[in-house]
Amino acid sequence: MATVELRFSALPEHVRTARLVAAAMARRAGVDEAALDEVRLAVGEACTRAVGLHMSNGVDSPVRVALIEEEKSFSIEVGDEAPGRNAGLVPGARDEIPEPAGDEGADGEMGLAVISGLVDDVEVTADEAGGLIRMTWPTLPEPLVP
Repeated sequence: MATVELRFSALPEHVRTARLVAAAMARRAGVDEAALDEVRLAVGEACTRAVGLHMSNGVDSPVRVALIEEEKSFSIEVGDEAPGRNAGLVPGARDEIPEPAGDEGADGEMGLAVISGLVDDVEVTADEAGGLIRMTWPTLPEPLVP
C-alpha cells in the first residue's frame, strides 16, 4: 500500500494541481483509463468544496489530499478543517451537510451531489474538527506476463 499526501493553501488556483496529481496517481495505480476523467472531476469538486469551506470559515490551515494505492483499489481522501455539525454524513442529505457561511451552502451541497454522481464508492464525514470526503475506485488487475 502506497500513500502520497498533498497539502495546499486554501486557494482556488491550487485545485488544478491536485486534480492533475490525482489523475496521474490513479493512472499509475491501475484505475481504468475510462474513469480518469471522473477522478479529475471528483477531486476538483472535493477540493473546491474544501477550499470554499476554509475561505468562508476563516480557516488558515491547508487542505489535505491523500492518494492511497491499495491492492485492488485506489482511494482519494480530501480533508478540510472547517467546523462541521455531524459525523457520518450521507451525500445529498440536505439537513446534515455542514454548510459554509454565506451563500456557499448550496454550492457545497451541489459539489457533493456531483461527486456522488461520479463516484460509486464515496463516504462523507464531518465533525467539529473538519470534514473528509473519501472516494474509491477499483483498479484493474495487472496482466500476467509469461
